[in-house]
Amino acid sequence: MLKSKQLLQQFSKEYAKFTPTNFKLKRALVVTKLSRYEFEQLRHPELSPDQLQQKLRDRGTDVEMVLHLHKVHKDFERRVVKSFQDVGCEVKLSSSSLSKDVMSWADVIVPVGGDGTFLLSAGRASPLFALSQQKTPIVGFNSDPLHSEGRLMLPKHYSDNPADAVSRIKSGDFKWMHRSRVRTTMLGSNGEIPESTDLFRHTEVKMEQVTTAPEMLDKDMAHKYKAKMKRILPYLALNEVFIGEHLSARVSHLQLVLDHQDVVNKTKCSGLCVSTGTGSTSWHTSINRITSKDVDDLLRSLPNGSSEDVMLLRQNAEEIAQRYNQGLLFAPDDPRLCYSIREQICVGVWPSPKTFKERDFVQTVFVKSHCIDANLVIDGSISFPFNDGAKALLEVHPKDALLTIALD
Repeated sequence: MLKSKQLLQQFSKEYAKFTPTNFKLKRALVVTKLSRYEFEQLRHPELSPDQLQQKLRDRGTDVEMVLHLHKVHKDFERRVVKSFQDVGCEVKLSSSSLSKDVMSWADVIVPVGGDGTFLLSAGRASPLFALSQQKTPIVGFNSDPLHSEGRLMLPKHYSDNPADAVSRIKSGDFKWMHRSRVRTTMLGSNGEIPESTDLFRHTEVKMEQVTTAPEMLDKDMAHKYKAKMKRILPYLALNEVFIGEHLSARVSHLQLVLDHQDVVNKTKCSGLCVSTGTGSTSWHTSINRITSKDVDDLLRSLPNGSSEDVMLLRQNAEEIAQRYNQGLLFAPDDPRLCYSIREQICVGVWPSPKTFKERDFVQTVFVKSHCIDANLVIDGSISFPFNDGAKALLEVHPKDALLTIALD
């Protein structure tokens, strides 16, 4: 707990110089989402628009809806661009191909779409990726609030009036929100990193080899984790890091060391999810949430399951489940991580030790793989091979926090 308080103090000190009133908005980088229609165009570049639409119809796709949603997004995107231009901003448009140069050019990064576009932008708005200590804030607009929850975006009423949000940002009438992110450090004997796959575009990316340098581990770490070198990945996870077998039907065999303790926890499961407070509303909740039926089944299993008191509780099963699920959430600026073991095997010798918890708050997680064909995936976007013998350290650093603009 002391470590968490110290990290929170570091957060406050790190961002004390940033105030809304001294924020100068002159250049905005609008990051556009890849619509379903654009994705299909990329998959079939040899087809004309008419041929593509016919191909989609042949496989049962509602082409009219796909085109409608594409138009909705593009129309809203143009409104956002105009809103920034109307307050005197220079605006650039970019897709997922976000170079270091264009990221450093902007005073603010503006993902327009849904949470996936926000996460993509945040992954590139990383000091490790940009090789710069420049803090470029992010503010997101939900382009289709009827079909997208957009938890990371501005409240949905700004989708009706983006100009109001831009005007408030320009005048400094907003608050900063600092979101913790997960730093991933690969440990090994030579500091090499395998090539990663960009799951957003399904293409190979090779930025890691040129953006981060290998470093020697100190003696204690080298001895503890039986490694010589470390190399920090340039991508920070805003939501979560997931580690598990590529085929979901295959069991993931992992070893974990929590908070640099001397206990090696061994588990067989369907994968490991290490979440931030921001990510606690996403996959973290999906893994750990319970339903009203779960509550009802548990209450009925009690020895006095048919008693009047228990029957009364069963009538409130929905409320009990909602309260439990709400308790899974934690603050975006919380410096702790929460790991979750998916579907842990709990028979025979597994897990080892038997006291190993399926979910808990930690400061650091060391993971060693004993998998056959596994991946380490950052925010569902960047995937690295993580097979037998691969080692990684997951932790939070105050300087890695994402600076976002919040409006009520």
